Amino acid sequence: MAETEATEISETAEETAAEAVVEPAREAELSVTVRMTAGVLYDYMIRHAYTSASGILGTCFGVLGLLVYAKSGGFLYLIMGIVLILYLPVVLAKNAAVQMKLNPVYKEPLHYEFDSEGVHVSQGESAQSLTWEQCTKAVSTGKSILLYTGKNNASIFPRKDLGEDASALIAILAKYLDPKKMKIRF
Repeated sequence: MAETEATEISETAEETAAEAVVEPAREAELSVTVRMTAGVLYDYMIRHAYTSASGILGTCFGVLGLLVYAKSGGFLYLIMGIVLILYLPVVLAKNAAVQMKLNPVYKEPLHYEFDSEGVHVSQGESAQSLTWEQCTKAVSTGKSILLYTGKNNASIFPRKDLGEDASALIAILAKYLDPKKMKIRF
């Protein structure tokens, strides 16, 4: 009796295995490989800084200092204006260069695949996937297209690496993201 049950269980397992549907490998709508440079990272940092309240206020106070200098001639206002206007870009350029040297993620190219499920990124042996719901917005700068996944986190796609795929990437982002999340200039 035990032998019959074992045979039935074995046959059932074989039938179940034969009936199991093998999921086809997902097919990427677009596949791109990008390499980070200090210039592209600086471009991202500048965009991020000057769309925040502190970046805008700092620049406004710098311009105000220059205007007061022009009107009253106070040398201190000239120095204050120049420092406030130039401080942020200089510090961000330095930070971009330091991050390029210290962050191991920027040393190797990143490979991205886009499909109906989301964005899949890999580098060497590590891989990560994001669903389209996790993407908060897509914006563009003169040098790159940015796909934000948080307030301070974004995937950066340099236009020079995208080449002709830039318009395909924009089309895919427009297809899967809410139009309110799209802030891309062509």
